[in-house]
Amino acid sequence: MDKLINDFSFGLFFWQALILLVLILLLVKFAWKPIMESITAREEGIKNALLSAENAKREMENLQADNQRILNEARAERDAMLKEAREMKEKMIADSKNEAQLQGQKMIEQAKAAIESEKNAAMAELKLQVSTLSLSIAEKLLKEELSNKESQTKLVEKMLGDVKLN
Repeated sequence: MDKLINDFSFGLFFWQALILLVLILLLVKFAWKPIMESITAREEGIKNALLSAENAKREMENLQADNQRILNEARAERDAMLKEAREMKEKMIADSKNEAQLQGQKMIEQAKAAIESEKNAAMAELKLQVSTLSLSIAEKLLKEELSNKESQTKLVEKMLGDVKLN
C-alpha cells in the first residue's frame, strides 16, 4: 500500500476519474435504462405470474367446488334413479302378483263352473238312467202282473175302487 501512495499521480487520477465518469454516464445513458427496464419488466412478469398463479389457484378451488357439487348432484340423481327403479320394480312385482291372483281366481271360477256343469250333466244322465231303469222295472212288473188273468181282474177292481163316482 505504501507503494500506491508513493507513486500517486494527480494527472493519472484525473484521467481515471474522468474516464470513470464518462463510463458511468455512458452506462446510465445506454445500459442503466435497459437494465432497469428489464428489471422492472421482470418484476412485472413475476407479479403477473404470481397473480396468474393466485387466479389459477382460485379457479382450481372453484373447479374443485364445482366438481364436488356436480359429483354430489350426480350421486343424488343416481340415488333418485335407483329409488325410482326400486319403486318401479316393486310396483311391477305387485302388479304381476295381482294379475296372477286375478288369473288364478278366474281359472278357479272357470274350473268351478266346469265342475258344476259336469256335475249337472252327470246328474241329468243319472236321472235319465234311473228313470229308464225304473220304467224298465215297471214294465217288467206290469207284464208279470198282467200276464195273469186273475191279477188283471184284481187290478181293475182296485182301480175302480179308487175312482169315486160322482
